[in-house]
Amino acid sequence: MTLTEALLAELARRGTRRIWGVPGGGSSLDVIEAAPRFGIDFILARQESNAAIAAMADAELTGAPGVVLTTKGPGVGNAVNGLACATLERAPLLLLADGFTPKQASWVTHQYFDQRAMTGGVVKGYARADAEAPMAGIIALLDQAEAAPRGAVHLDLTGEAVRRPAQPVEAFQAMAPHHPPVGDAAGLLAAARRPVLLVGVEAANATDAAALRRFAEALGCPVLVTYKAKGVLPDAHPLHAGIFTGGTLEAPCVGQADLIIQAGLDPVELILQPWRYTAPILDIALRPHPVRYADPTAALHGKLADSIAALAPRASSWTPAEIAALRDAALAALEWQGSGGVSPPDIVRIAQKEARAAGATPRVAVDAGAHMFSATAFWQCEHPRDLLISNGLASMGFALPAGLAAALHDPARGAIAFTGDGGLMMCLGELATAAQLGAKLVTIVFNDSALSLIDIKQQQRQLPQAGVRFTRTDFAAVAEGFGVKGLRADDPAQYETALRQAFAHDGPSLIDVTVNPAGYPAQLQAMRG
Repeated sequence: MTLTEALLAELARRGTRRIWGVPGGGSSLDVIEAAPRFGIDFILARQESNAAIAAMADAELTGAPGVVLTTKGPGVGNAVNGLACATLERAPLLLLADGFTPKQASWVTHQYFDQRAMTGGVVKGYARADAEAPMAGIIALLDQAEAAPRGAVHLDLTGEAVRRPAQPVEAFQAMAPHHPPVGDAAGLLAAARRPVLLVGVEAANATDAAALRRFAEALGCPVLVTYKAKGVLPDAHPLHAGIFTGGTLEAPCVGQADLIIQAGLDPVELILQPWRYTAPILDIALRPHPVRYADPTAALHGKLADSIAALAPRASSWTPAEIAALRDAALAALEWQGSGGVSPPDIVRIAQKEARAAGATPRVAVDAGAHMFSATAFWQCEHPRDLLISNGLASMGFALPAGLAAALHDPARGAIAFTGDGGLMMCLGELATAAQLGAKLVTIVFNDSALSLIDIKQQQRQLPQAGVRFTRTDFAAVAEGFGVKGLRADDPAQYETALRQAFAHDGPSLIDVTVNPAGYPAQLQAMRG
């Protein structure tokens, strides 16, 4: 068995089913040729950062390492944003890159730079497959990607290495790190009468979600989720109180807490604002977080479900009516204050209504930008990972490649990509990928011809308008050029019609929706203060 075959066999064993990328002429071609023999598909993307984001979404949906494949030099350079995204979204991702042997590095200058140094700031580990027996190092690298905090790793492959016979590696079971408890978690919980539960990305899996739901129901307290934890508790659940970002919107709820329970909450998920609460914190997490917004009074670190099982919750003094009032007030604060086009909250609500009418339950991927306030608040999730978003990095250009990965992951469900016009232009070529693959993906463009979130911040600082507006793009016409069904909507009635056509279409479609951005400043003020 060659090193290539051994690597692919190891990835297949871990559950990887797709490699995304743009190959070069070196070792990447060996990987593509061998992958089908191990049940792994290669998906040709149009740009490497998009491929890395799609592979990251695969990792979030499957729990297995995502894989992005690139050529040396410019391929690695293009992939860096996607690698940073995976690391800050806590998703295991392997970059397979064509590499240079030490001998080549002694005389080659064409396309050469220190690839390890370039990715070093955004990956957890690096290896180069040019040693006599590199499989042990590769397995250790994959283990590193999957260890908390999960993230991206980088493997450079050379043409010599990938064809060399792989030496057998003895199975090794890594020991999970042991973190002793901090403080008196049981005592804090027993003394609390009005706890609030904040749920984050580490809990976005079926096992921990089930444990947390039982825990929350025993407490009968409000539950707020981060963007990445949408669906850990269904939005329709009576204890669901909204979204937690570290901003203003959730303060009326969290401010009443006499104990803040953080369950799987990673500080990378919170916005750049100081912690505003004085209540003690009980932190239930996979590991201690060295950089925090506020230090916990007590902490349990390890598998979340095991930590939760060790606690004895009792009913709080919260009433269902109080929780419902807080949830309704938060949603009301995000209602649209503007006219013209289709309001962002209605873009989201009408899409879900029409999907249900069509018998569809698509996952959604949400891009960074002002439209995400409506997409995350008003899209109703039932399960973890029903909504995919870049939160730790907050990268634009995320929704289309992530939505494409979601549509391929579960063709019966399909997917919706909610994106702004600016974010879409960063990854527009992946519409061609969606068309080539026949993906059941509906891309919905909030078209306001601006970087609206930055436009708002420019206005808040009373600066002259500059560098944030675009000439209007006809995305429906562009989509048609890629082989994607293109539709337009300037009002709610046209939008409903377009959605019905999109959900009935056997393949990818795009709806270009006119948005008046006038309501975004009020939403931003409500969310973040």
